Amino acid sequence: HLTDPAPRSATDTVNRALRALPQVFLVLGPDLTGAYSQDGRTGFTQVQYRVPPGELGAADREALLKVPRAGREAGLKVEITGSALTEIPTTGRNEILGIGMALVVLSVTFGSAVAAVLPIVTALAGVLLGLWGITVATGFVDLSSTTPIIALMLGLAVGIDYTLLILSRYRHEIDQGCSAQRAAARATSTAGGTVVLAGATVVVALGGLSVIGIPVLTAMGVAAACTVALAVAIAITLLPALLGLARGRVLSSGNRRFQTRDLTTDRSNSVTLGLRWVLFVIRHRGPVLIVSVLLLGLASIPAASLRLGLPDAASAPVSSTQRQAYDMVTQGFGVGRNGSLMVVVDTPGRERALPVALGLASELERMDGAAAVAPPVVNSDGDTAVIMVTPETAPRSPGTRELVTRIRDQTDRSGDRAGARVRVTGGAAADSDVASRLTAALPIYLGVISLLALLLLMVVLRSVLVPVVAVAGFLLSVGATLGAVVAVFQWGWLSEFLGVEQPLPVVSILPTLLVGILFGLAMDYQVFLVARMLEERRHGCSPVDCVVAGFRHSARVVTAAALIMAGIFAGFVANDDLTIKSIGFALAFGVLVDALVVRMTIVPAVLAMAGSACWWFPHRLERLLSTARAAA
Repeated sequence: HLTDPAPRSATDTVNRALRALPQVFLVLGPDLTGAYSQDGRTGFTQVQYRVPPGELGAADREALLKVPRAGREAGLKVEITGSALTEIPTTGRNEILGIGMALVVLSVTFGSAVAAVLPIVTALAGVLLGLWGITVATGFVDLSSTTPIIALMLGLAVGIDYTLLILSRYRHEIDQGCSAQRAAARATSTAGGTVVLAGATVVVALGGLSVIGIPVLTAMGVAAACTVALAVAIAITLLPALLGLARGRVLSSGNRRFQTRDLTTDRSNSVTLGLRWVLFVIRHRGPVLIVSVLLLGLASIPAASLRLGLPDAASAPVSSTQRQAYDMVTQGFGVGRNGSLMVVVDTPGRERALPVALGLASELERMDGAAAVAPPVVNSDGDTAVIMVTPETAPRSPGTRELVTRIRDQTDRSGDRAGARVRVTGGAAADSDVASRLTAALPIYLGVISLLALLLLMVVLRSVLVPVVAVAGFLLSVGATLGAVVAVFQWGWLSEFLGVEQPLPVVSILPTLLVGILFGLAMDYQVFLVARMLEERRHGCSPVDCVVAGFRHSARVVTAAALIMAGIFAGFVANDDLTIKSIGFALAFGVLVDALVVRMTIVPAVLAMAGSACWWFPHRLERLLSTARAAA
């Protein structure tokens, strides 16, 4: 029993060591709070720091982790949990894995070391500028520790892909007999315009995160959008300059030999794997479309079971001190003790909080779902009181969220009667609030960015059907990706392979962040494919022929871009932080599904079925846009 002389002495030693730590303001041991389990074998000490957790450094965390040593030497099992141990997610090997994958794909795609390195150089330049800007911004606004990592992975991915598109067009122009200087100019004017449009859709999607109304997501979206904008700017400015310096070295040896032999021969009609695939899709467009949509529909089924939650110690590795402390509290005090709710009573006058809090506490004790209600604690002025409520259920369970709702309904009535302000907070309450807010805002956000993208693509592509197909395909991709996330992280499929130690609710911000990022990337691939089809259409190709010709020119670029993006995102699955791991998995899976199934299978099948209807555009709107362009 912890109240026996030897365990009590060891506990006192641990508490004294805690009080001696820098920045520690208050230490409340179990003797003061009565925080002993029923069998007396488990107790906990509450520690309060003078500064917020984000201002604690590595030295503070290391000092805290050394404290349990005295208790362990005395035979006690001592573990630590709480926000003081929260570390900023680190990167390093993740980027190396992603860049390594990108180099392999680029080397295979271009057959030239210089051409493979150029996209890496330009992407890193954009990322470094973006991270520098984020660092400067932290001096003025608070940013989530996840923000620079999201900007990093997205900046690397789009930076490489945008350079890849322009570089591929440059090599195509060289194949057509253009000089290096003219090829760079034409590549920048054609593929560069496509990059600007693609980047604009990503920026719109990420900037749209501000409609959610959650500051953390807004800051994350703005930071990532700025990084993407930098990637676009570098792709259309720095890359042409580098192409001028590299000259013929960006071509493979085969290209250079071909160029010296005959610059007038057009090799664009060669039979490629992309050409074979699009011909197969068009030939069997009906069955291919049905099978593709059914597969994505089946993959979306698990998404109906989606549950959202904020990461806590339950999601930490089993071997970590945070997780072991969490499990000890659960075993000693029940599953709800890790999700205690704090009811705060604030009265307009002195010495008025206690009567209100006592009456409220007696009401809370009779409430369904409340396992225990602690006596109110009142401040020295008597105008503020705190009541701790322990739920019967786990912190992130539906039962705890229902209890939060019942307490708020009850406290609203009590506060109105007494003239007091009553609020409910705590980790479980915050989890419930964030999940509810994001769930309600997601359809609005999806509608806003879909509408903006439809208008943008209609204006640029001069088509009604193509943008509609693009957005509909995106919805299929999102459904399938969320289904995969639920199956892996919530149901536990392939969890051991991906390093997920136990099934948990999906991180609350993931669906919204996934929609924003994947939408922009999906529109990238749509623009990459359709812009070339539109170019061929304007040169007089028939509706089906322009689909074939545009696909033949773009398929290799889109495939390489998707593999590079997926490789970069997949590298972050190795991160120990559950939020980063789940976001990396979702984006890697979503990019592959959208590029390979939607853009390279469903889109050409639908466009081939629609024929000339896919390029229909209202004449009045066309005249209006032409007039506006002439006036500008």
